[in-house]
Amino acid sequence: MEELEMTLLEGEERMDKAIASFERELNTVRTGRANASLLDQIQIDYYGVPTPVKQISSISSPEANQLYIKPYDKSSMKLIESAIFASPLGLTPQLDSNGIRLILPKMTEERRKELVKLVSKMEEAAKVQIRNVRRDLNDEIKKLELPEDDEKGALDDCQKLTDKKIEEIANITKKKQEEIMTI
Repeated sequence: MEELEMTLLEGEERMDKAIASFERELNTVRTGRANASLLDQIQIDYYGVPTPVKQISSISSPEANQLYIKPYDKSSMKLIESAIFASPLGLTPQLDSNGIRLILPKMTEERRKELVKLVSKMEEAAKVQIRNVRRDLNDEIKKLELPEDDEKGALDDCQKLTDKKIEEIANITKKKQEEIMTI
């Protein structure tokens, strides 16, 4: 029985990690306000090492629709600018003597709907991860060779846990979609 509890706890931990990963991924999706996490996926080749922009600069939001990137090393400004141009963000960086300003354009209704669809795809991918963990858990429970009633109870517990985590993902998604659609 102790082995069963450990298996379920490990499964829950893996599901929680999948949800945390989903939330981090959602942070890279733009809502109406400027948010430094938009730049989380952008990396530059800094002295031969792929380095996230947020590690080599300070990022602030002086206004609701602006981000200001101030690199610690001014020689990296051109690299950051190139990385932003090459990214799927669709933003045009504006250089000044101390940093890079990103002005986020107002989102159109069409762009908001595209982002909602993107968030829905991310949601489905996260749910698939949870279901994969459930499948692995079910396999591990069956390998434990428990009495039939105990095995059935454990499989039911696993399903309840899965349902709870999928509902959590759905709630996170709904909140993000509302954020996106809010003007």
